[in-house]
Amino acid sequence: MVRAAVLPAIGSPLEIADIELPDPGPGQVRVRLAAAGVCHSDLSLTNGTMRVPVPAVLGHEGSGTVVAVGAGVAHVAPGDGVVLNWAPSCGDCHACGLGEVWLCGNALTGAGAVYARRADGTDLHPGLNVAAFAQETVVAAGCVLPAPEGVPLADAALLGCAVLTGYGAVHHAARVRAGETVAVLGVGGVGLAALQAARIAGAARVLAVDVSAGKEALARAAGATDYVVASDRTARDLRELTGGHGVDVAVECVGRAVTIRAAWESTRRGGRTVVVGIGGKDQRVTFNALELFHWGRTLSGCVYGNTDPARDVPVLADHVRAGRLDLGLMVTDRIGLEGIPAAFASMEAGKGGRALVVF
Repeated sequence: MVRAAVLPAIGSPLEIADIELPDPGPGQVRVRLAAAGVCHSDLSLTNGTMRVPVPAVLGHEGSGTVVAVGAGVAHVAPGDGVVLNWAPSCGDCHACGLGEVWLCGNALTGAGAVYARRADGTDLHPGLNVAAFAQETVVAAGCVLPAPEGVPLADAALLGCAVLTGYGAVHHAARVRAGETVAVLGVGGVGLAALQAARIAGAARVLAVDVSAGKEALARAAGATDYVVASDRTARDLRELTGGHGVDVAVECVGRAVTIRAAWESTRRGGRTVVVGIGGKDQRVTFNALELFHWGRTLSGCVYGNTDPARDVPVLADHVRAGRLDLGLMVTDRIGLEGIPAAFASMEAGKGGRALVVF
């Protein structure tokens, strides 16, 4: 038996419970968790913004040590440190054939399977494939990547989602170039990674926006040169800070219609607006035909930072080892399983950066 945070039903509070894991079967790996990040996507799963089969163990950003492997698993062995990859690509679908592995049509197939049981025999699903809100988990072999050397194993959990997403949004989706001006709207875990990525890319100015004035010091430590407290004049404030032109790139990390619209309006003529935040179906953003023509901006979505984890985690590790990327900076709370509901509440209130469940 291992302890886990179980979501019994959509809209229900998490329950800390004993669960029973099977031995890993062919192509599976059992992992003892070192740490798991509490991501806004986990909150979206609890309230139904995103749908998963329930009851489930959530948590999709994690790292740990291999306990056992099933037949056919050769890239990791018991005792190895690993980073969990919640969206393993299949290599066979249309998107994978195009090289767009972050859009793999089969990436979340495993989330519908039964992977464990509660002590009373109730079947459990693995949230977004990896069920990291537990002392141990059993995952498909494609869900584990060797942990990079020289990176603390607990901090390496952040590489599995927040850092890949924020870094990828800047480097792959927006393709930020040295000397450009970048705005990042939303200074949570992904936003902090995006701020650091913009600095790494050589952005001349990095403007951070958040509803909380209390995040300014954290944002500046991550690389922000300017800080704006969000309001109904956010876009105007950002344009004024850039001589009326607007930023070259705006990265939206919130997923709300008003924030997406503000990001769009703060982008210069011909600039790029990238939406990273996951919003609900009720969050509708409108544009008129004339403004689309006049401004000539590009608006794009961004899934998992448009990254290939197998390719990009080693790159991120190089930045960490060189001191360009600070994972510890992003962690504002280190908690146990029991602290996850409070971490969700903090996110809803717009507080903090990344809470990290440390086992």
